[in-house]
Amino acid sequence: MWKLGRLFTMFRKEIMLAWAVLRDPRAPRAAKLVTILAAFYVASPIDFIPDTLPILGWIDDGLVAYFLLQMAFRFLPPELLAVLRSRVDARGRARAAQE
Repeated sequence: MWKLGRLFTMFRKEIMLAWAVLRDPRAPRAAKLVTILAAFYVASPIDFIPDTLPILGWIDDGLVAYFLLQMAFRFLPPELLAVLRSRVDARGRARAAQE
């Protein structure tokens, strides 16, 4: 069960990083475009595997979104990616300290 919680935490950090990419004016347009594409894929009713298959449809959405986000992060300059990751990690540590 702890693996599922760890996976959720990792995915939450990736989503927070994607939000940081969208908000940062230094991020290239290609990175922002692919990030938006990942969000549209998750929200879209058109999927490789339909969401009517409960587990497989959700895994499909998660995997495609994850790979699209990883592609978006490759468009970022390495120093900007490091700054955004450290900002997300600091925000996560602050949230954990409050709980």
